[in-house]
Amino acid sequence: MRVNARKMLKKLLASPANARFDDVRRLAEAFGFRLARVTGSHHLFIHPEIVELLNLQEVGGQAKAYQVRQLLRLVERHNLRLGGDA
Repeated sequence: MRVNARKMLKKLLASPANARFDDVRRLAEAFGFRLARVTGSHHLFIHPEIVELLNLQEVGGQAKAYQVRQLLRLVERHNLRLGGDA
């Protein structure tokens, strides 16, 4: 799973548009986010070390690009690592 997460991270860093929702969801989970609740199309994720919520929406199987960028900013700002990395 980590290899796939690394590939997805590289792809999203290059271009956050046209990302499959399921791939972005799996990547968020690989960084330690957990699904807290779903309200309509809003999937709200929490992280034990971050106060902010992560909101991801699925639209036609795709994740919204601005929400993918928000995930990437949270990863960078909080120096999150993929599960299993030291």
